[in-house]
Amino acid sequence: MNPSTALATVLVDELVRRGVRHAVLCPGSRSAPLAYALQEAERAGRLTLHVRVDERSAGFLALGLAKLTRVPAVVVTTSGTAVANLHPAVLEAHHGVVPMVVLTADRPVELRGTGANQTTVQPGIFGDAIRWSVDADAPRRTTGEVARWRQVAADAVRHATGATGATGVGEPGPVHVNVQLRDPLVPTDDEPWPEPIDERPSEPTEPTEPTEHTEAVVAAAGSATTIDVSREPARTVVLVGDLPEPGQFEAAVRWATARGWPVLAEPFGTHPRRDVIPHGPLVLSDPRWLDSHAPQRVIAVGRLTLSRPVAALLRRPGVRVEAVGAHAWIVSRPDVQQVHPISVFDAPVEEVHGGGGTAPRDEVWSEAWRAAGERLAAALAEDEPPWNSGAAVAEAVLAGLPVGATLFLGSSNTARDVDLSGPRRGELRVVASRGLAGIDGCVSTASGLALADSSPTYALMGDLTFLHDSNGLLVGPLEPRPDLTVVVTNDDGGGIFTLLEPGEPARARDFERLFGTPTGVDLAALCAAHDVRHEQVLTRDQLVDALAERPSGLRVLEVRVDRGGHRDLHDQLRQRAAAALQA
Repeated sequence: MNPSTALATVLVDELVRRGVRHAVLCPGSRSAPLAYALQEAERAGRLTLHVRVDERSAGFLALGLAKLTRVPAVVVTTSGTAVANLHPAVLEAHHGVVPMVVLTADRPVELRGTGANQTTVQPGIFGDAIRWSVDADAPRRTTGEVARWRQVAADAVRHATGATGATGVGEPGPVHVNVQLRDPLVPTDDEPWPEPIDERPSEPTEPTEPTEHTEAVVAAAGSATTIDVSREPARTVVLVGDLPEPGQFEAAVRWATARGWPVLAEPFGTHPRRDVIPHGPLVLSDPRWLDSHAPQRVIAVGRLTLSRPVAALLRRPGVRVEAVGAHAWIVSRPDVQQVHPISVFDAPVEEVHGGGGTAPRDEVWSEAWRAAGERLAAALAEDEPPWNSGAAVAEAVLAGLPVGATLFLGSSNTARDVDLSGPRRGELRVVASRGLAGIDGCVSTASGLALADSSPTYALMGDLTFLHDSNGLLVGPLEPRPDLTVVVTNDDGGGIFTLLEPGEPARARDFERLFGTPTGVDLAALCAAHDVRHEQVLTRDQLVDALAERPSGLRVLEVRVDRGGHRDLHDQLRQRAAAALQA
């Protein structure tokens, strides 16, 4: 066995033994030893291998595979620009707290800086966006190598899952293992390796099951500093944003409602939400109502990235803002008065942090918030948005999804349309890439969710988000295909900008080319080129009926809407909200 084959075999073996169950491989020459090792592991039934020809899409596929399972997926590339193409996914994994192992093949160190083909300085290429990295020297035929390689793989999984520090639980995220490989890069009939290739470390190495890891992360989080609520302002509002660990959303809402505080939440996490005030951004959008019901304190839980009214509340003069993040980096913000690490997610709902006192509350004031949400929901339910709008598509998707579905939301308008929609009655989990909230890799991330889970999986995104990752549709005939239905709200361009300052009527002269950016792409033809089912949806009932069909393979449902009506529709929503709140 030659050195490169030996190294790849040991690395893959130890990654699997440490719990890895999915790997995404991009073809390349320098990474060939890793490709052969992954193929053998799949043949043995030890992991599932996914091959993709686009490294950027591959990185987001790995992110999607790990996002809900919380078990790191491995993405493997060859050297050079292939590595750089992973950077967007690495950044999202970093900010979104998603475990991922980036395994990149490299030329030997002596070729760096010499102009050698496909050679750059790969160590450090991802900067501070990784939890841990190693530049593994090219292997040589010496003893002691197997133990060293196994330690590299073990450390990679440990840091990716956040199993570090004094408590054994830190911040999950991406890690980078850069491996120098010399020729020969394919298996050869060399002399036997000088030590047993399957030699195991002495410590226990049984892989951690996904549910056990998730429970360990949530449970250990409770050891952090807690919030003393016994001496705090009575008029407290809790805002819940995106949270990385399954179960955190429900626990945060239980913690807040047990104390009688009104809760507003972004759409990410589980549904239905009986204890969350519906149409939260619209409740906050009426300055007259908010002035007469202003909170003394706001507790911000997780990442809040969607709504300008929410951001304005966090900046409101005289309001004390405290942040509760799932991990320390989330709450390192200059605009908050106090910072609390994760502390509310594992406490029994009947227990009050801070010595067993009673959380202060203004029951009349809290009830006014809840009543406002109920009035608003009733008023908006009387008049559905026009069908040629993203808001109507979002309402139809929420109504049509089967019980127990998973819905991935693209960035930009679709996430905001769902945020403004009425409450979902059936069981649903909503997921999005809100680490950096970019439109990168959304088709691939949704595909990863579908491949990692048996629940019916859907995605809702705009046409630019869809086109930005159209290579996510490129799944070869030999690969496992995700069972995923993608609903594309096609307004032929950047509809989000119609709601922002560039979309103001006074700036119409320059809008279309600089921000509207129409593409005119024939989505049906694009899907046909990838052998993906496409259906043009013309009515709400047609969309609801199509969503009732359980996803089988890739399918795209295209709904065309009018981008020009976005701004007026949102203005009308705010006006109706103000009228309902003042009633």
